Amino acid sequence: MADENKTEEKTEEKVVTAETETAVTNEEPAIADTPSEAAANQDPAQGAEGQPRGRGNRGGGRGGNDRGRGRGGRDNRRGGRREEEDDGIIEKLVHINRVSKTVKGGKRFGFAALVVVGDGSGRVGFGKGKAREVPEAIQKATAAARKKMIRVPLKEGRTLHHDGNGRFGAGKVTVRTAPPGTGIIAGGPMRAVFESLGVADVVTKSVGTSNPYNMIRATFDALTDQTSPKSVAQRRGKKVADLLGRGGASEAEAEADAAAIAE
Repeated sequence: MADENKTEEKTEEKVVTAETETAVTNEEPAIADTPSEAAANQDPAQGAEGQPRGRGNRGGGRGGNDRGRGRGGRDNRRGGRREEEDDGIIEKLVHINRVSKTVKGGKRFGFAALVVVGDGSGRVGFGKGKAREVPEAIQKATAAARKKMIRVPLKEGRTLHHDGNGRFGAGKVTVRTAPPGTGIIAGGPMRAVFESLGVADVVTKSVGTSNPYNMIRATFDALTDQTSPKSVAQRRGKKVADLLGRGGASEAEAEADAAAIAE
C-alpha cells in the first residue's frame, strides 16, 4: 500500500510540472491597453522608434545646424569687408631700426620704421612708428605720414621754383632747382622724399649728420620755405607778370612765363 501511494504522488508531481512548463512556453507578451502604459514600459534609453538617444542627435537636430549657420554668417560678414582702394599714394620705406630692452627674463626686441609717402603731384609727408613686429611698425609709420602731408609748389610740375636751405639738429641740406633732364641728384633718405613728391629734376647736397631722421626733417624744413610766383603775387597784390618782368624781360615774355607757371 505504501508503495502504491508513493507511485501515485510521483505521477501527480510529473503532471503538475508538465502543465507548468506548457503554460510558460505558451505565454504571450503583454500588450499595453493605453499609450501611457506603453510609455511606462518602454526603456528610457530608447527613442520614440526604439533607437538609442545620443548627444549627436540632440545637437544635430536643433542647436547643431543653427549654430553652424550662425558661425558661417559671421565669417561671411567678416570676409565681406571691402579693402581700401588704392588712392595713388606712393609709400617708401626709408629706414628700419631694431631696438632692444633688457628685462628680468632677458632682452625684448622691437622695431622702429621711418616711412615717406607722397602723391607724386606736390604732396609729401613722413612718419615713424614703433612696434614689436616690422609690418606693424611700417603700418603705424605710414598712417602717421598720411596725416602730416604738406603741399609743395612745383615749377612746371617737375622741379622746384627756387633754391633753398634746411636745417635740423646737426644736419644741413641744400636744394636747388635744375633744368630738364638733370634727374634727381640726391642720395639716401632725400631721394625718397623727392621721388614721392613728384620732382624729376633737382640737385641736393647734405652736410653734417647722416642720421636719416635728421636728414628727412632738414629736407622738409627746406621744402616748407618753397614759394611760387603766384602766391607771392597774391600776397603783394600784384600780377605774376609784374614780378617776372623786373629781370629785364619784356612785357610779352613776362606774360608768357606767367601763363606757363604751374603750381
